[in-house]
Amino acid sequence: MDKKLVVAISSRALFDLDESHDVFKREGTEAYCRYQVDHEDEALRPGVAYGLVCKLLSINKDFSKEQPAVEVILISQNSADTGLRIFNSVQHHNLDITRAAFTSGESPFSYIRAFGADLFLSANADDVEKTLEAGFAAATIYASGKTASGSGQLRIAFDGDAVLFSDESERVYKQHGLDAFTQNEKTEAKRPLTGGPFKSFLAALQQIQKHYDADQSPIRTALVTARSAPAHERVVRTLRAWEIRIDDALFLGGMDKGAFLKAFGADIFFDDQRSHCESASEHVPTGHVPHGISNE
Repeated sequence: MDKKLVVAISSRALFDLDESHDVFKREGTEAYCRYQVDHEDEALRPGVAYGLVCKLLSINKDFSKEQPAVEVILISQNSADTGLRIFNSVQHHNLDITRAAFTSGESPFSYIRAFGADLFLSANADDVEKTLEAGFAAATIYASGKTASGSGQLRIAFDGDAVLFSDESERVYKQHGLDAFTQNEKTEAKRPLTGGPFKSFLAALQQIQKHYDADQSPIRTALVTARSAPAHERVVRTLRAWEIRIDDALFLGGMDKGAFLKAFGADIFFDDQRSHCESASEHVPTGHVPHGISNE
């Protein structure tokens, strides 16, 4: 691999820390620290993004240990002391995670650049917003009873506008309505959209996919968008101009995305609109991307 895919993940996205987080909310930092130290030999249960991480790390079996395709880094507002339970849990679950940043309550987003991360997943919306503002793909993991699909293949689904693409077209829709949006997309059909916050992450996934025949790839991607014809053409031409392949492209024309994400078997879905995320999280693990006009 010319460059490995680096995913930074918070401890609350990787493991179920609800119980200890409740202690923190009820009794404060000192009680939380005591609780974690007292329970540091008890392994934490998997969290929402645990299955996703397992599938990401499993890709490395096809690559050398010296040049892995994927690295997962733990980013946490725990201290090194309370973080011992988290690393013990990493070892208990046999996760190949060796690098971490523990920031003792401070926002860890400044370390994203230093680690060269392509994606940051967290349960802390403030950290995610700061990471996006710094120019990196990031999403707030939604609490969900759904875990990664049972398929051995890693399946990642993306919304289009304000996620893979900029929100330039979505602004036309929000400010002037559907008819104006449709006319704009017809007029601009041959002008590629500007990239959104997740363009580089999709490109990094594509670099791994290129190492495999299409029917043997451990990764499958999907675009799941509210767009419909004729607004589809600009999307197709944009991806062509970027030389990026999307495996499944679903143009739903405003239909609810949940059933389609379940049918695709998404291990995670990224969308900029909270209402879509809330609906999708009933079917698949979901990350909210607080970017663009819908989040202003």
